[in-house]
Parts: sequence; structure tokens; C-alpha cells
Amino acid sequence: MIEAEWWEYDDEAELAEAVAGDVAFIIESALDARGQALVAFPGGSTPPPVFAALAKKKLKWKNVTIIPTDERLVAVNDPLSNVAVIAKTFIPLGARVLPIGSENKDHRMAGKAADARLQDLHWPPDLVWLGVGADGHTASIFPGADLDEALNAPKARRAVGVMPEVLPAEAPVARVTLTRAAILSARAITIVVRGKDKREMLEKAIKDGPLSPTPVGRVLADAEQPIDIHWCA
Repeated sequence: MIEAEWWEYDDEAELAEAVAGDVAFIIESALDARGQALVAFPGGSTPPPVFAALAKKKLKWKNVTIIPTDERLVAVNDPLSNVAVIAKTFIPLGARVLPIGSENKDHRMAGKAADARLQDLHWPPDLVWLGVGADGHTASIFPGADLDEALNAPKARRAVGVMPEVLPAEAPVARVTLTRAAILSARAITIVVRGKDKREMLEKAIKDGPLSPTPVGRVLADAEQPIDIHWCA
């Protein structure tokens, strides 16, 4: 059974401060224990306020490596690029921000390239921070022909290329994503989600576990570590 703890907040500002505090604690603990930290951050509209709050934390950012949990296959300076948003906040602080994907018409080859790049990093990640879409996708593990590979790739495989069955209107492009195995290898997993509908969907996905029709339910079903879920309406 998935062990999940919900943390509820009155508004987005309170959520951002709380999540930033938790992420900073995980990074600081990793730095104290191993002298370096590796974290995976999501894209989307929810993270930027958290990034702003996290950037105010006095951490040894030069020893922190940040990767996106997933990336749209666009140029790194494209407004749709996840790594561009991460880099804008954290490179000025001295962190290492590593792209895992760029413009590429062949998403499968892009996935192999992303995996090769991630193989060079110290592993496992200290934190994988996930978002969840209204359709139940997480990272870029979407329903579609590439779902099985993202869910059931060998443990050594860290990233795959995916073409969502239904391309999201706000970003109708192929992606690369961390695999389920890569996500679940993390020392800590945090989910940040907003809205009543998403909460209800996520609660059902957690309850259904491996039988869930949603990718997030199937990803979390095998989690051995407790999951912190931060939510506000």
C-alpha cells in the first residue's frame, strides 16, 4: 500500500514557502551527508513560486545538481523548455542545471541520449519532485504507446522518450522523462498539486495503486518510501 502523507495549505503562497522549506532541508541533509546533492524538479505553472522561495535559502548551491523530471523536445531557449525555467532561477546561484533533452524529431533517440547523460551523474537522486496533470500523468509519463516503456524499463534505464497519446494543448510536443524506476530510486519523493479535482484524482489513483488507469497511480504503486503530498485549492 502506498504510504502518503498530505499537507494542506490555505493558499499558493503558504504552499510555496512550505515546499521550499522541505526541499531546502532535503538538499542541506544531502550536502551534509555526501557533500553534494542531486534533485529533479518538474515543469509547469506550480513550481515557479516555489523556486522563488527556494532561491532565498542560503545553501551551498555550487554543490547542487538539478535536472528536470521531464523535458519537452524543444530548443533550450524555447518558452516551453522546462530546464530554461529552472536555469533562470538556479544558475545565478551557482547550481549546476543539467538539460536532459532538446529539439529532436526522434523522441526515442532523444530518450536514449537523455539516459546516457543521466548515467554520468551520481545516483540515486536525493529528491524527485513530481507534479500531476489533470489526466493523471506525472513527469511526462502519459497514456499512450510509450507508457509501458516508461513504467517497465529496466532499473538501469533512467530516461525514455515519449509521445503522449493526446498531446497537451499547452505543449503539443514529444518529451523525454524519467522512468518509473528512476523516480522510485530517489531517496525522497514529493508531490505538489493544486485544485480540488486533482486532489480527488490523486487520492483515487493512490487507492487503486497498481490497478489505477492513471500513470501516477501506477508509478507510485511500487514506492517503498513514504510520499509527501503538498496541496492547496
